[in-house]
Amino acid sequence: MVVPHLAAAYNLARWLTGNDHDAEDVVQESYLRALRSFDGFHGADGRPWILAIVRNACYTWLQQNRRKPLALEDAMLEVPDTKPNPEALHLADIDQKSLRRAIEDLPEEFREAIILRELEGLSYKEIGAITGAPIGTVMSRLARARNRLEQALGGAA
Repeated sequence: MVVPHLAAAYNLARWLTGNDHDAEDVVQESYLRALRSFDGFHGADGRPWILAIVRNACYTWLQQNRRKPLALEDAMLEVPDTKPNPEALHLADIDQKSLRRAIEDLPEEFREAIILRELEGLSYKEIGAITGAPIGTVMSRLARARNRLEQALGGAA
């Protein structure tokens, strides 16, 4: 039920912890938690359930290990495989770094909502189930996150 969602779990943990190794540790701990409490799972889709566990494990890990601004290393967004000229590559790299920095600068509740919706493709209902927030709050957080991203990127979003 939850193994097919390992990549999504890692992606969420990576964005919340800001580090590959920490994300791996959190995902491993999350899957152990899921295994221990699997008898309490009563749903058809394991994705929101495991992502809620990953989210909670991330915040627990962050409280125990550090509480400073999170910085992402490389590799969440990739340059297309086409062979553009060096100027296009440079501009794409600048855009990518700007977007990554803008996402990193979002408050945690906005960042997690935008990651779950735009990168993981979850519905508002699923995001609400994961974060424990009402759908209206999820919608508000997404709207505010998108507005902040648009402002940070100078209207280019």
